Amino acid sequence: MSSIARFDVHTHIFHPKIAAKVVSQLDDHYHIPPIGTGEYQDLQPRLQRAGINWCCAHSAATAPEQVVPANRWAASLKSTPGIIPFGTMHPGFTNLAAELAFLADHQVPGIKLHPDFQGFRLDDPALLPLFAAMEGHFTLMVHVGDVLPPALNPSCPWKIAAIKRRYPRLQIIAAHFGGYRHWQYVVEALSGLDIYFDTSSSLFAIPQGLLEQIFHTFPQQRFLFGSDYPLFDPGAEMQRLQYRLHLTDTQLEGLLSNANHLGLQP
Repeated sequence: MSSIARFDVHTHIFHPKIAAKVVSQLDDHYHIPPIGTGEYQDLQPRLQRAGINWCCAHSAATAPEQVVPANRWAASLKSTPGIIPFGTMHPGFTNLAAELAFLADHQVPGIKLHPDFQGFRLDDPALLPLFAAMEGHFTLMVHVGDVLPPALNPSCPWKIAAIKRRYPRLQIIAAHFGGYRHWQYVVEALSGLDIYFDTSSSLFAIPQGLLEQIFHTFPQQRFLFGSDYPLFDPGAEMQRLQYRLHLTDTQLEGLLSNANHLGLQP
């Protein structure tokens, strides 16, 4: 295994009391049978077999009242070796400053938004104070894209571009190669912007031409490996990524280690 830390920047670890329910919801929404239970004891050996040192663990509050318990769960994961928890936020949550202070005090370096699951649009003006407060302090991991046309979708590459232009110092990871099922818009919408992309939940569906177009348009150091566990296994996704992009071992190591430059780990 490389002496440089390897990352999976897109995983989900749920409290044992809710893990089965959330995994079932994922299956219902995406019609992708999960390979894992969504619990740490299932993910950890998968990461070990893949030689991955760090994983970013995400959750999403589907209502304002879920923000505090979700973030307390995220903070509790800091004591688990190799986990970098991300917090969550919701535009209906009213105690923004105090909650961001809690996350900062507990060294939670980022916030995950999933507009489709959480029930809001990424261009909701109520999110602007969050983006402004995060700029220069937190990394934004955001689900991008889905099956609807961009104008109707809660998230899309164009909305990501608008956020980055308004808040240029906000470090953004656009999940799913920049837009799940919106891959045809990624190059036009995001070219020239200082944005990171993760590789999660795409390789099973993205057309080869679009995959190669996106990968060869943006600097390779902007791509971060992500599995989207429990939907996919980290080791299997590493192999599929290398196969589909014809990566050398050195190039694959680059994608696994690019997140070292984001300042996420303690």
